[in-house]
Amino acid sequence: MPVPGETALITAAVLASQGHLQIELVIAVAAAAAIVGDNIGYLLGARLGRRFLERPGWFHERRLAALAAGDVLFSRHGGKAVFLGRWVAVLRIWAAWLAGMSDMPWRSFLLWNALGGIAWATCFGLLGYFGGEAAAHLVARIGVGAAVAIAVGFVVGYGAVRLRRRARARQSDA
Repeated sequence: MPVPGETALITAAVLASQGHLQIELVIAVAAAAAIVGDNIGYLLGARLGRRFLERPGWFHERRLAALAAGDVLFSRHGGKAVFLGRWVAVLRIWAAWLAGMSDMPWRSFLLWNALGGIAWATCFGLLGYFGGEAAAHLVARIGVGAAVAIAVGFVVGYGAVRLRRRARARQSDA
């Protein structure tokens, strides 16, 4: 079941930066939860996933094509896909299931999943910890209203840049 783990991790890390939690424990719990959750996903993918995708019904051909592509991907790059899948939003949800469906050996999955989960939890935990500390100093210095205005400006600016890039890509494709 997809859970917003990244959001929970960053929130807990910000709380740790304010002294409410211990960052070491936050990172350890996040890594353990990521590893256990992905192992459950792997097990579900191995036991149920292939049968579910191969059964007749809507998009049968597309599902078979996706399954074949997943088999090729995991036979060539299984470890990398599991490790890097932790860092990519859509792949984070499906990498474990796909590894199980594609018959990736569990020991190899466990190794790469553990390495990815520990690296991911450490990276985003420290990002939230130090970013939360910096944000708290900024809010204390300039005030809540100004901090919110800066955050909104950043989000609006980022959105404008993304829209402009999409428009340019559409023009170049046409």
